[in-house]
Amino acid sequence: MTVIPTNQALIAQFREAPAPLLAVLHAFHDRDGFISEAALRDIAVGLRIPLAELFGTLTFYHHFAREAPGKNAPRVCTGPVCRLKGGLEILDALSSEDATPMPCAGRCDDCVPVLKGDEVLTGQQADTLAVHATPLPPPNPGTHEECIFAEIREPERNTLAGYQRTGGYQGLTQAVTTSPTEVINTLKESQLAGRGGAGFPTGAKWEAVLNAPGEPKTVVCNADEGEPGCFKDRTILDYAPHAVLEGMTLAAYATGATRGFIYLRYEYPQTLKTLERAIAEAKAAGLLGENILGERFDFHIYIRRGAGAYVCGEEGSLLNSLEGKHPFPRNRPPYPVTHGFENLPTVVNNVETLAAAAEILRHGAAWYQNLSYDKNLTGTKIISLSGDIQRAGNYEVPFGLPLQTLLYDWAGGPASGRSIQAITSAGLSGGFIAGEDLGITIDEPSFQKVGAMLGAAGIMVFDDTRDMLNVAHNAMEFFAEESCGKCFPCRIGTQRLTEMLDRNAKGHRARRALIQEIGEVMKATSACGLGTAAPNITESLMRYFPDMLP
Repeated sequence: MTVIPTNQALIAQFREAPAPLLAVLHAFHDRDGFISEAALRDIAVGLRIPLAELFGTLTFYHHFAREAPGKNAPRVCTGPVCRLKGGLEILDALSSEDATPMPCAGRCDDCVPVLKGDEVLTGQQADTLAVHATPLPPPNPGTHEECIFAEIREPERNTLAGYQRTGGYQGLTQAVTTSPTEVINTLKESQLAGRGGAGFPTGAKWEAVLNAPGEPKTVVCNADEGEPGCFKDRTILDYAPHAVLEGMTLAAYATGATRGFIYLRYEYPQTLKTLERAIAEAKAAGLLGENILGERFDFHIYIRRGAGAYVCGEEGSLLNSLEGKHPFPRNRPPYPVTHGFENLPTVVNNVETLAAAAEILRHGAAWYQNLSYDKNLTGTKIISLSGDIQRAGNYEVPFGLPLQTLLYDWAGGPASGRSIQAITSAGLSGGFIAGEDLGITIDEPSFQKVGAMLGAAGIMVFDDTRDMLNVAHNAMEFFAEESCGKCFPCRIGTQRLTEMLDRNAKGHRARRALIQEIGEVMKATSACGLGTAAPNITESLMRYFPDMLP
């Protein structure tokens, strides 16, 4: 007979754990399928959080239901790619089951995801939905050497035995025989920059945390890849979870951190199980926990699931979410390297960055520098490619590779008889690229020269059958929905731009000058990257498709 824990027992289970609120909310949500008013009151008392503050935090997230059928009702992805692949039709077909739409769920290579309970079903029709494993990256289509994907296609790479069989944990084993400074110097020499979008030098970040006063120090893995069109982190976590654990443990050794968090997006319930198993394996092997590898080095990793909020991909919002606060972005400075989790020195790196660090510490800085296509650049980047392209998936490309090579030679181009009208860059945040500008190379400087950015490197392809004004409207509608509301330029600006891109609105008349003015104000005064990136959609639409707006 299954014993159902009481409210007080669930709260007590996590009360003394680090970052308890998300864990408690998920425990109630898993037990009941929703979080009731009575449960919310007990949580407020048990964790000593004012009820009004707790209510505001709870309702900020998309996926925490407050009434039945709650968690068991289908949530259907209607992101930019899935809405073109049958998402809206599936949503309509499941309406009798109280289905609701959700933003891009990070499965653009396996459309259309439907989240129901702790299962993710995919298919392009309601009657073909089924559980599918995360697709492996396509076979290496070039002659270049990969970094993170080099052994990811090997059998059982997501287990400790499989990871060690392909050289896993060699970097950590070597590192603990050297000094933290030597580890940091290797990363600095490699010129690895953050792969989450901001591109801050990883070695410099780790060094700043090492030198910052305050204990305990923390390592946070940002696995909340909510940018539409991005799904690389899911592939790494599903097929190489130990690479991320090794990268986090290396960061801990280099900085003196003793605790770590993986902030995992809600839409990856299968990945949660893979990570939990990997952490247990690493602990049992002496690669996590106390006296790692027999050294006087302790480091513990905890998983905390998000609950559906795009802005939590921003590091300040993520840290506030971990701390149980309303997940608004933080004002900077100060920065997380000195005032991060619980106002103490904190490393925040994304999944790809940490996995790359593990490979660099294994092979050396010079090896990583020589992986690029252009010798003036350094390393590789994983591109999540989806949309109107024949071979969607994750591709690890050497920096400097021509974009056309990726789109046509590696991914097969658009369907027969069709042509590429435009792509998005940085998921949606970089806006559109079209026309002659599709002749650029894949690196941040080249993307910036055409008014875009590579960022987190999600690229969605739209062929010549797509209505780009409609695509732009849907993109801005996403930004308006996901705006946290903290600053009015973003809160109001995204809403106004959404209205002005809607050709079906009563009295619609999009005014180019006003659209540009709103975008300029948002870029100059918004509190975080959401507000500064959203106008890239309208600016690039006017640049490449001037006839679509009066």
